[in-house]
Amino acid sequence: MSQDSGAPDNLHQSVLVSEVLEWLRPCAGKVYIDGTVGLGGHAARILESSAPDGRLIGFDKDEEALSEAHRVLSRFGERAMLIHDDFKNIPLYREAMGGKKAHGILLDLGVSSLQLNKAERGFSFLRQGPLDMRMDRRSALTAKEIVNRFPPERLLEILWTFGEERFARRIVSRIVEARSKKPIESTGELEAIVRKAVPARIRAGRRIHPATRTFQALRIAANGEMTSLAAFLTEAPDLLEEEGRLAILSFHSLEDRAVKMAFRELRRQKAGRVLTPKPLSPSPEETGSNPRSRSAKLRVFEKMSEGGGAA
Repeated sequence: MSQDSGAPDNLHQSVLVSEVLEWLRPCAGKVYIDGTVGLGGHAARILESSAPDGRLIGFDKDEEALSEAHRVLSRFGERAMLIHDDFKNIPLYREAMGGKKAHGILLDLGVSSLQLNKAERGFSFLRQGPLDMRMDRRSALTAKEIVNRFPPERLLEILWTFGEERFARRIVSRIVEARSKKPIESTGELEAIVRKAVPARIRAGRRIHPATRTFQALRIAANGEMTSLAAFLTEAPDLLEEEGRLAILSFHSLEDRAVKMAFRELRRQKAGRVLTPKPLSPSPEETGSNPRSRSAKLRVFEKMSEGGGAA
């Protein structure tokens, strides 16, 4: 999965696949969890590497992505089990693991090309569509609801906290002014409002589109992404067998800081060791072939073995 780089493409490419396999060490007879199975790219490689009898349980709250993952992973038969749910709820599915703990867990916190490239999903400012942004369409909260109904103070908090947007106050002011005249309905309307709120000299100098941070913040808020991540990180070690590993791919600094601090706290509690003191990033070759991978960071934690110590 990946963030929206501003360059459309039609083919989803999983990020840091070789590195994920190297650090998760898939092998036969073990159970693996992909908490954000997406279109099944990482999951397929984990299942290939854990043949003939390694099992994978994949979760995703996007039903459309899960349907594609079913297709991609069908060749593995009963070795792959897919569940429509948020990864924060993985602890509720212990029975699905057959009483076993996982040898490896992967979370890929990005957005898939399937989501970004479909205008009707409303994730991208590059495509004219409704302001939706829900990964789980069973959810009632959309980006449209946030933009049109949340009080200015809450909007400001969302843009500043989840988007780290320095012009959050100007953008919120323009949003409030626009919505007082008519509801903001589409990605195109919101993109135009945000673009005009950012000073021209800043727009000219920014490497990313001026609406990138605002759309990121709204997506995170609409899907409760940081809440899910925090909840999962507290439970993850108990899902792992001894010397099992947790690998997390993040795509922006907010997520990466949360993972870094959680891993640091687990190390302090002597629950295990951090295998990546500095996060791993894609090679120049990978970013060249897949520009959306450029912001990816991979961090890996290993649970302590019985009688062992944390490094």
